[in-house]
Amino acid sequence: MCGRYATTTNPGRLAVELDAIDETGSEKDSRAGGFENYNVAPTNRVLTVVERHDHDHPDDDPKLRIRRMRWGLIPTWTKAAEPGVPAKGKPLFNARADKAATTPSFRDAVKYRRCLVPMDGWYEWLTEPDSIGGAKGKAVKHPYFMANADGSLLYMAGLWSVWRDRSVRDSEPLLSCTILTTDAVGDLTRIHDRMPLPMPREHWDAWLDPDHPAPAELLATPSVDEVAGIVARPVSPLVNSVKNNGPELLAEVSGGGGAEKAGQISLL
Repeated sequence: MCGRYATTTNPGRLAVELDAIDETGSEKDSRAGGFENYNVAPTNRVLTVVERHDHDHPDDDPKLRIRRMRWGLIPTWTKAAEPGVPAKGKPLFNARADKAATTPSFRDAVKYRRCLVPMDGWYEWLTEPDSIGGAKGKAVKHPYFMANADGSLLYMAGLWSVWRDRSVRDSEPLLSCTILTTDAVGDLTRIHDRMPLPMPREHWDAWLDPDHPAPAELLATPSVDEVAGIVARPVSPLVNSVKNNGPELLAEVSGGGGAEKAGQISLL
């Protein structure tokens, strides 16, 4: 699963690099006080890349657009807990790529609302024997950060949804997304048996096409060669708490998690 990741991407710069329209305006992620978020967690607002037609010119060719969405997909049929606020449900921040097309919460999005989620890399936790305390049979969870060895951005396959409170006239739309996951491959299996699904640049046109379903093969587990550039490095257990949010979380430490004893993972 992917329950935590890091992104330091400025949406304006990303829009220029991708020849996309930046629809984030001046909105920033309040958790990090800016565009950088070293400890993205479910329910945070995150950057996504979509391809959509212009609302006022639907016959024009679709364009890439940079949008912020709530991480944790809210199905369109979700009821409102109060005016304009969706009722809380299962945190759908991940969706299995092999089952999304037949899962009620995701199947419509698989057809026509697919996105990319740019990230510097993601965190995962490896359960290992406690080499510090020495207690027999005791194990701790050490955090690792998975990222491209050359520091380039990763673009993960995602799905998105638009929720509105139908009981409120002219209700503001709430955009939300989920990250698709697949079986881990290659060296990444040492850390966890699941991983986010990377979407190679050559498949973006088909994946983001708003007018046609994506080819089923784009939901398949990637080959070892396709993720060969991704490396895992041990990082500080400071990442275990979402209260910690700074570049020190990405620094490599020794000893499979550092000298500090790793605590429990806090996703929310």
